[in-house]
Amino acid sequence: MVKARLFSAVGAIVLLAAGGLAVVSADAAEGKEPPSCAAISFRALAAGAPDGEQDAGLYRSRFVKIELKATIKGGIADSYFMMINGKRPDSLAGGVPKGTEGCLKSKHVSVPVTSQGTTCTGDRFRVVIERTGDHKTAMLFGLHGNDWLFCTAAKL
Repeated sequence: MVKARLFSAVGAIVLLAAGGLAVVSADAAEGKEPPSCAAISFRALAAGAPDGEQDAGLYRSRFVKIELKATIKGGIADSYFMMINGKRPDSLAGGVPKGTEGCLKSKHVSVPVTSQGTTCTGDRFRVVIERTGDHKTAMLFGLHGNDWLFCTAAKL
């Protein structure tokens, strides 16, 4: 009887301590800033999908929601694009923004970056998010062989 009360008292203390840690970690996470450089990887759609616009991937955090979508023609993905917070962003002119080379290198994207042109295809896809001060940029890349080719960039 004494052992049972001792174990239940110890169990209650452990549960209270764990609950206190959960509250402390949740409070710490609320004030946390997004990382200055991040990368999210997506897989390509399998062949045979119905024609039209199809969802290829989704990433959601408390800072941003990124959807990778594909335009399908004849059952094959013709081009991929990203939607940010439910909207298709305007592409930045001029390719990869200046000052993002360090972030790209840290996410295994070789610099200087090669552009794909008007369509975005690949075996896999990576969205690299670079944040410096108030400027946030999302860049979409498609993997061809061992090279990440640039598709588009947009402001977040």
